[in-house]
Order: sequence, then C-alpha cells, then structure tokens
Amino acid sequence: MTSIPAHDHEHDHRTETIQLWIKTALLIGLGIYFVYNIASGNLANYINARFAWLSYVAAALFLLIGLFSAIHLLRDHGHDEHDHGHEDHHHEQISWRSLLIIAVPLLLGTLIPSQPLGAQAISGSISTSSVSLSDTQTFNVAPEQRNVLDWVRAFNQNDASSFDGQPADVIGFVYVEPSFGENQFMVARFAISCCVADATAIGVPVMWDQAPALKQGEWLEVKGTFSVAAFQGDQIPVLQATSVEQVEQPEHPYLYP
Repeated sequence: MTSIPAHDHEHDHRTETIQLWIKTALLIGLGIYFVYNIASGNLANYINARFAWLSYVAAALFLLIGLFSAIHLLRDHGHDEHDHGHEDHHHEQISWRSLLIIAVPLLLGTLIPSQPLGAQAISGSISTSSVSLSDTQTFNVAPEQRNVLDWVRAFNQNDASSFDGQPADVIGFVYVEPSFGENQFMVARFAISCCVADATAIGVPVMWDQAPALKQGEWLEVKGTFSVAAFQGDQIPVLQATSVEQVEQPEHPYLYP
C-alpha cells in the first residue's frame, strides 16, 4: 500500500489553512463593507429603503461567521503547535475559484465609487408609460406635491387634456435625446421596487426656452404648469417650465413604487 509522504500532508495542510484564512478575511471584509454602506448612506444607491433591514442582517451574519471562523482557526493553530496532529484537523475543502467568486464583488464594491443610477445608465428611450398602475395613491396627493413617479402614474390613468393648467414642482435629473424637439428635455428619475437590478427609468416631458444649455444628468427642480403639446410624435401633457433651478442630488435618488 502506497503511503503519502509527510511533507505532502504538510503542504496540503498549509494550503488548506491559507484558503480558510482567506475565506475568513473575505467574510469579515463583506461584513465591514455592508456596515460602511449603512453608515455612509450609500445603501440607498443600491436597494429600496424598505429592504434596508436585510443589509443589517447580512452585515451581522458575515461578521459573526467570519469572527467564529477566525477563532476556530486560531484554536486549531494552537493545537497544532502542541501536538502536530495535522491529520486530526479536517476542514471542508474550498476551491480557489470559490474564493475568487466571493472576492470579486467585494473588490469591485470597494474600488468603484458608489453612485446612484443616472442619465448615463439609460439605454434606449424612456417613456411616460412604463410604471405599474397598481398604486392609486397618486390622486390623494396635491399636484404641487407629486413627484415624477406620481405624475407618470397619473398620465397613464387620465386623458391628456385633464392635466391642462395643473401646476407641478418636480425634482429629477436632465435627460435629453436627439429626437426631442427644440427646447425639450425630460426631468427623470429611476424607480426601483427591490434593488437597482429592477430599476426603471421614468420621466416628465418639459418645455423650456433655455433647455439647450442644460447638461445631461444634472439635477434640477422644475416648476410650471402642464399643457398638451407634441412630444416625440404624440400629444401628451408637457410641463411648461416657469422656473428651473439646479439642485443637489437628493439623499434618496430613487423613487419607490
């Protein structure tokens, strides 16, 4: 019967220990990453605020499992130093590929600055009819207090002419396409149900004589009144702006259906 040399056992044990320490470091790193996003407010760039509690749970679990793993490894190291019983300490084998899969999102999240989706994340066109109509609370909100999502919902449930003369005060980022008419742009936001993976770009059409001077993606507060006008070939409610002011990006940039 062929026996495995002692130095091979030593090499395998050392490799296994290194992998376990890397796994432990990644778990603790993920926990710290979640804690940082929670403390810095960056969490709002990724998920719907009502699901924030899941990140608290994830942070706690990653840290607890990582710390438990570290304590276990230190205890095993102490045993090995006393009795050199390497063959008595068996751990579940971890592949380098598995460790890489865990490490990549942590590295990307750490190295790439956190920022919410904006105009540059929109591929193709956005419309005023792409949001679920399940919520009827829009009509309990005064026109001046409606946000972009409220107006998009209202547009889908009423005749365009019913919005003539209605006042609006909305905040969003500038979105412009070459197909827009002269002096037209959209004040846009992203709506997310769960996280950025299901984000939907929505917008309110705006007419303003200084629109060509606006920068794609800058945040604005737009005030005015609606009237039916041509926008991308359709007769729809268009906000005739009377006031356009640059503002800071909101603390919570997304809107939640």
